[in-house]
Amino acid sequence: MMSGRGIRGAAAALLVAPVLLVAAGCSDNDTSPSGAVSKAASAASSAASRGGDVVASATAKAKEELDRIKGGVNAKGDIALGDVTKDGDRLTVPVTATNSSGSQASYAVQVNFRDSSGNLLDTVVVTVDDVDKGKSEKATARSNRNLTGDVRADVGRALRH
Repeated sequence: MMSGRGIRGAAAALLVAPVLLVAAGCSDNDTSPSGAVSKAASAASSAASRGGDVVASATAKAKEELDRIKGGVNAKGDIALGDVTKDGDRLTVPVTATNSSGSQASYAVQVNFRDSSGNLLDTVVVTVDDVDKGKSEKATARSNRNLTGDVRADVGRALRH
């Protein structure tokens, strides 16, 4: 898992170019080009910090939800994800749980949304309840916030209980 500093650094890199372009197009009568770049870098750093805080909060919430499950068994192998698609202002991904146990079970699945470089952008927990033995059930994971660009999804953790 990426540290808060790594997330903020990745977010800063993604945000610096657009902010610099906006800053270059805006000018104050008293601002030199280097002053505009300095303000843009400061704004990017601030935005990256807030973005990192959002991801850290989502990660903490996902961990808390999964930690509440007592007696859960690692079931990552029972989970398949479909393609990430846009649904309004959020991204969604279909989650399929195939129960490989000998009795009915429910699943809690942590779905991570990552950019093309593997940086964590968001994470959510989706549940798939009452899956009969040997059967499959579907659910949909929905990002907590608007994500853009080439976003991929992976299973962070999956518990069968």
